[in-house]
Amino acid sequence: MADLFTWVNMQFLLQGLGMTLAISAVAILCSVVLGTFISVLRTSGNRVLSALATVYIEIFKNTPLLLWIMFTFFVAQLPPLGAAVLAFTLFTSASVAEIVRGGLASVAFGQYEAAKSQGFSTMQAYLLIILPQALRNMIPALLSQFVTTIKDTSFLWGAMAVQELMGRGMILMNSYNSTEQIFTIFGLMALFYFIVCFTLSQIVRAYQRRTKEARTS
Repeated sequence: MADLFTWVNMQFLLQGLGMTLAISAVAILCSVVLGTFISVLRTSGNRVLSALATVYIEIFKNTPLLLWIMFTFFVAQLPPLGAAVLAFTLFTSASVAEIVRGGLASVAFGQYEAAKSQGFSTMQAYLLIILPQALRNMIPALLSQFVTTIKDTSFLWGAMAVQELMGRGMILMNSYNSTEQIFTIFGLMALFYFIVCFTLSQIVRAYQRRTKEARTS
């Protein structure tokens, strides 16, 4: 087992973890932008735009992520990283749109009226007043979605051979033969996923506690 726990092997897995986090972070950032836009359309009051936004959300919420990973890679024929980010963005933005809609609903209607009374346009009201307030309420849900995205990147190795954490772990397994070594590699991958996801989950809980204390004080 000593030859398994080498710096070269650990570095190899950590580079895969870095790829996992990079893909997840870019996908979440893009999803927040696209999801916010879709959510604003859905709540705009325009029936056509609202219907289009609803159709988009329902399509991606009711189809598997793996389908869109394979679509962007095999049908759209994008490079692996581009296909991965696009697939995750399209898929995750549907969930983010629902999170944003909940965040917007949590902002008191008086804030909209106050913005209009001060002469703000609809766009200015959303960007400067409504969305900043809604964002504070959305942070726990967005971080939870980030955790989900990190775990879902494990699909990428099987679908398009992207060398994220799961992919690098599978590659490393090919260098070892014993069942003990293979289970150890699985354990290391699980540990890396657990550390990252558990840390983010604790951040979510800490933020929720602090927010609750601030509201009750």
